[in-house]
Amino acid sequence: MNPIPEKNTVPLHVRNDFPSLQRKHRGKPVIYFDGPAGTQVPLAVIHAISEYYGKYNANSHGCFDTSRETDDMVLETRKLLATFLGSSSWKTISLGANMTTLNYSLSRAIRRSLEEGDEIVITQLDHEANRGPWLELEKTGIRVKEVRIHQNGTLDMDDLARKITRSTRLVAVGMASNALGTVNDLHLIRNLTHQAGAWLLADAVHYAPHFPIHVEELDVDFLLCSAYKFYGPHAGILYTREGLLDQLEPDRLKTQDQQAPYRIETGTPNFATIAGVGEAIRYLAGLGTGASLRDRLVSAMEKIGSYEKELALKLYHYLRSRPGVKIYGPPFEKYERTPTLSFTVEGKTAREVACFLGDRGIYVWDGDFYARRPVEVLNLSGRGGLVRIGMSMYNTGEEVERLTKAMNELFKTI
Repeated sequence: MNPIPEKNTVPLHVRNDFPSLQRKHRGKPVIYFDGPAGTQVPLAVIHAISEYYGKYNANSHGCFDTSRETDDMVLETRKLLATFLGSSSWKTISLGANMTTLNYSLSRAIRRSLEEGDEIVITQLDHEANRGPWLELEKTGIRVKEVRIHQNGTLDMDDLARKITRSTRLVAVGMASNALGTVNDLHLIRNLTHQAGAWLLADAVHYAPHFPIHVEELDVDFLLCSAYKFYGPHAGILYTREGLLDQLEPDRLKTQDQQAPYRIETGTPNFATIAGVGEAIRYLAGLGTGASLRDRLVSAMEKIGSYEKELALKLYHYLRSRPGVKIYGPPFEKYERTPTLSFTVEGKTAREVACFLGDRGIYVWDGDFYARRPVEVLNLSGRGGLVRIGMSMYNTGEEVERLTKAMNELFKTI
């Protein structure tokens, strides 16, 4: 495994870790700019999943070797994830099938602690996975308030401050928008929730692949993310501030371990997937430097974020130079944001643009990306939504150049 090269170099060694990058379309390597919907997976993660099935596939809590090895692996993965997220305790890490399922389970658990007149605050910016579970609680009598967004894709912080009151029990907000690339000011939001005595839940699904996270410094009560967005297999991860999960009543069987972090986990886990998640964290740590695992993970994520931003800026300046192209989301010049660019092309639907590029082996997404509300607010639903291009650590400057050449071909057809 090799470190991510410094600025202005091509990550050839990192690319060699990803077997899917060898795929070709009409004789040319496929370009994966679809990372915001799920990154490619390094060989080390694939091997970890295969090894689990081949060497110690067993259910947990048995008094034989393969079961004990499964228990050890799950515990080790919790510890790795705690370090990755900046938590001092593995007991804060719960695992599930995906972020959405965990958030629904959490919303039902939180509902049982609420009373008449209590309120929850969500935003127009968020992915539906951090809106739908809370909006569902309106059917039970809980009031849900929605914070507006500006046309540049940033949260209206004055509106947020007005919406948070003494009746607010939870604020559910994304750390970064998977549709527009917006990065929210969690420290400011945390201050507002503290003043109201409310819990803060952060959706870090789109943030975690690009930046280091320190849940204890952020002082969030809950944080959710998904391993398949940061080079692992499909799995959901829930951080809960230590001691808080034991105060909630999630749906669970009598046979389930009733203590945190297990008490919100239902059924038999996908152990092979959990093995892959742990290996994804080890893989990322191998890209960084430092004395401790945490230091190496922070170093790796800082390198990844810097490299991806360089690529995104290259594409950003190209798109800004093209007449008929409108970029959505906050400008790089004024705001911190993820290396994810969403735009429209005058005279073409988002699907037409995505298919044009897909036919040339350049994989991008179109639509609303399950962030339906911001696309509605920006009046893009009837136009097919947005084209979204996301940078991941295995992308290169040459791939961006190939994309811009393909876009130049597209413009000639308009």
